[in-house]
Amino acid sequence: MAGPSSLEQLRQYSIVVADTGDFELIAKYKPTDATTNPSLILQAASKPQYAKIIEEAVKLGKGNLEDTMDLVFVLFGCEILKLIPGRVSTEVDARLSFDVQASVKKALKLVKLYEERGINKSRILIKLASTWEGIQAAKILENEHGIHCNMTLLFSLVQAIPCAEVGATLISPFVGRIYDYYEIKEYKNPFDDPGVKSVTKIYNYYKKHGYKTVVMGASFRNLSEIKCLAGCDLLTISPNLLEGLEKEKDQQVVKSLDEKKAQESDMEKLHYDEAAFRFHLNQDEMAHFKLGEGIRKFVQDQIKLEQLVKSVGAGRS
Repeated sequence: MAGPSSLEQLRQYSIVVADTGDFELIAKYKPTDATTNPSLILQAASKPQYAKIIEEAVKLGKGNLEDTMDLVFVLFGCEILKLIPGRVSTEVDARLSFDVQASVKKALKLVKLYEERGINKSRILIKLASTWEGIQAAKILENEHGIHCNMTLLFSLVQAIPCAEVGATLISPFVGRIYDYYEIKEYKNPFDDPGVKSVTKIYNYYKKHGYKTVVMGASFRNLSEIKCLAGCDLLTISPNLLEGLEKEKDQQVVKSLDEKKAQESDMEKLHYDEAAFRFHLNQDEMAHFKLGEGIRKFVQDQIKLEQLVKSVGAGRS
């Protein structure tokens, strides 16, 4: 008789989050939380079963593209929240990644749209790119408005430290995109995967120094990356990898990240002001490149989504 699946075992150590905007898949895997971004919403919005949401956003947007786009993200988020007990992450337009005040303004607008639909801000995480400006926007949102933030496109401890110092609720350090950068197809020891090592280092640093900000490993390429991070506060996982974990019945999942062990480590406490942040991020070639690339890709998919919305609007007029 087969034992518990890898997914069942993983849930004992980490909160499982669905990395998708597809309601059917969220209903199937029953995650606690869900994360979205322009790329995921574009994938979902392109499916015929979600056409009504786009049409509703176009109708409510009344010809204003920016308003319509905000409504697309919020309406998807509202539907997702009907299926999960926890929170949904909604991303601020990546084109605002280097503008503190515009990011704050957009976040406040998104939260207001949710609240107009009966969704309390406690169930929303506003996603911001982990640029210096994004981190400062999170500081304002968290401390002045009580809005929870999810710091994304995070590839290094240099980015993670100021996120915790400003009191961001959650960070999403990427694993798979770091793996992609080094272009090594397979590691003999899965714990040598540079994405796994990066998230482990960030988790241990946070727990060692008592930060309240929680760590959600993100962007996975294979099952071993996920299992190597069992014990991370949260793990956001794409549907195909959730399926793989559910089908895997003959593997033992062991807790790899442990708060008590992290507290016993000798990691020195660091601080980065703006100049130090920019310098040290620049010195980390991988993190600097992947942050810029990630912003570019999200902008591209945001524009594609806008084109989809425009075509729906043209069909209604």
